[in-house]
Amino acid sequence: MITGQVQVRQSSVFRRAYKRLHPNQKADVDDAVSAIVCDPSLGDAKKGDLEGVFVYKFKCCGQLTLLAYEYDQKNRMLLSQQHCPFALPQ
Repeated sequence: MITGQVQVRQSSVFRRAYKRLHPNQKADVDDAVSAIVCDPSLGDAKKGDLEGVFVYKFKCCGQLTLLAYEYDQKNRMLLSQQHCPFALPQ
């Protein structure tokens, strides 16, 4: 998928998880991907062995969902997407 001059790539893990989502869930994930394309610094940077990986937290059908990705100037690599089984303190 190419958005303007930014190319969005999907890992096989993300592709399989996305394929299993319902249409309303896909719409929420698409909105999150659009937000990342516009401003990739939205996610929290990971440290240590996961340096270079960012995690964006968003609501998908009322449930907290995490989207892991890497980015550079021209590419966004979507690594994985999963629902968070617990509520984070606010």
